[in-house]
Amino acid sequence: MTTPAPRLLVLGAHPDDAEYRAAGLASLWSRAGGDVRFVSATNGDAGHPTEFGAALAARRATEAAASASVIGAEHAIWDHADGFLVPDLALREQVLAELRRWRPDLVLTHRLDDYHPDHRALAHAVRDAAYLVTVPALLPELPVQRRPPVVAYLADEFERPAPLRADLLVDVSEVFDDIVAMLDAHASQFYQWLPFNQCIEDQVPRDADARRDWLRAQTLERYAALADRHREDIVANFGVDGIEMQRVEVFEISEYGAPLTTEACARLLPFAG
Repeated sequence: MTTPAPRLLVLGAHPDDAEYRAAGLASLWSRAGGDVRFVSATNGDAGHPTEFGAALAARRATEAAASASVIGAEHAIWDHADGFLVPDLALREQVLAELRRWRPDLVLTHRLDDYHPDHRALAHAVRDAAYLVTVPALLPELPVQRRPPVVAYLADEFERPAPLRADLLVDVSEVFDDIVAMLDAHASQFYQWLPFNQCIEDQVPRDADARRDWLRAQTLERYAALADRHREDIVANFGVDGIEMQRVEVFEISEYGAPLTTEACARLLPFAG
């Protein structure tokens, strides 16, 4: 019997959330022969300084498809409005159905106390659904899972109520071009919305090539800052090689999913070291 390819599901609140924190892991997972699926719980129809509503949602759907195609990932966008996601029973059931249908080995999502209410709402729904996949009476029309998937949280910088715990570190140096290409596909976000939100829109070049170089530099800076915050953990994991490592993605394993055992890590993440 052929062993099925390992499956990675990244559940983000907005169409670019998966790539922003996990593009490198997703690229490595795909290169190792695994299947990758990005799901955005909202349609992203509020994430722009001047464009809103259905037109923006359509634009972001096109961008999400282009980004996923860089690594051959599947993608889906649910129809919740940007900024209005709530952790109600309907969202929990939607997440539960996604887990039952796609049966991922590893699920990535936001931490429970992120800055954005949409992120927090989705994180709580994923936490609840991670156990409920094992309950046959819920959504009985979909095959029950005997064990929950491994669930991990995307990195953030927030310290309260608890700082990010660096349980899984992945060197993404070899796929950094893929990371930049995936972010570049989300032009509305990385060249318009985020610069506006950060009050640096005057720094974005007009020329497409110069703009991409600017994005690469911005992304390098962001990854370097993440690596510096977790330098002790990186050195503990990678040894002396970790002293200068700058392109690393960091994840916290959730206690609400299956444990990431040594065996599971070797099977699912052979590229993690």
